[in-house]
Amino acid sequence: MADRIPAVESRELCLRILRYNPLDPHSAPKQVDYHLEEAPGMTLFVALNEIREHQDHSLAFDFVCRAGICGSCGMLINGRPGLACRTLTSSLPPLVTLAPLPGFRLIADLSVDTGTWMRGMSERLQTWVHAQEQEVDLNAIEAPMDPDLAESIYELERCIECGCCVAACGAALMRADFAGAVGLNKLARFRLDPRDVREDSDYFELAGDESGVFGCLTLLGCEDVCPKSLPLAGQIAYLRRTFAQHVLGGGT
Repeated sequence: MADRIPAVESRELCLRILRYNPLDPHSAPKQVDYHLEEAPGMTLFVALNEIREHQDHSLAFDFVCRAGICGSCGMLINGRPGLACRTLTSSLPPLVTLAPLPGFRLIADLSVDTGTWMRGMSERLQTWVHAQEQEVDLNAIEAPMDPDLAESIYELERCIECGCCVAACGAALMRADFAGAVGLNKLARFRLDPRDVREDSDYFELAGDESGVFGCLTLLGCEDVCPKSLPLAGQIAYLRRTFAQHVLGGGT
């Protein structure tokens, strides 16, 4: 007779959630405890949906893909930025504290407005390919790219703009104008792209000051919490070297 798989003992979880709706004049910040039975393979996303469906319909949090791709469900999990959909409750203690990501406008409870911040950063750093103006030939074939270079660019493209790196960044929390690791990572991506015709002086003008690469405190919090394990600190160091060479080479 085959050995039986031992049953996993279920736990009672307590999710202690910071509740506050800034649009409600009668609302005040408070922590509310919600208790539920842990299920095998349960993620925080599933737990939050259980609470909203069966205990409190007013609980506000964000989600779209449930697969760690959209970045919507970023929040502070026991004080550490992370994605609810990629965090197993089995990896956490029975008491879990949840709070909204700092550094972004609070919508309500665990829901924050990362979109406005990300759009402002993208417009400021001009994070798109600046190609030479020419007549579009619909029959033209794009020039091939070196596979290793394409892989390096793709690696940086995996950023999902979840905001975790911003929430973990001391510089971003002290300076509202700091581009953050997410912005500098995008700038490094376009600096690598051979289709972008901008010079080093153009990139220096965008992020060669304390609101850019030279404002980074090198605490490495961004890289520690990135759910995609992107080499964020390495990209900031890369831009610093590029800008230093630009200045030493006679740039302004």
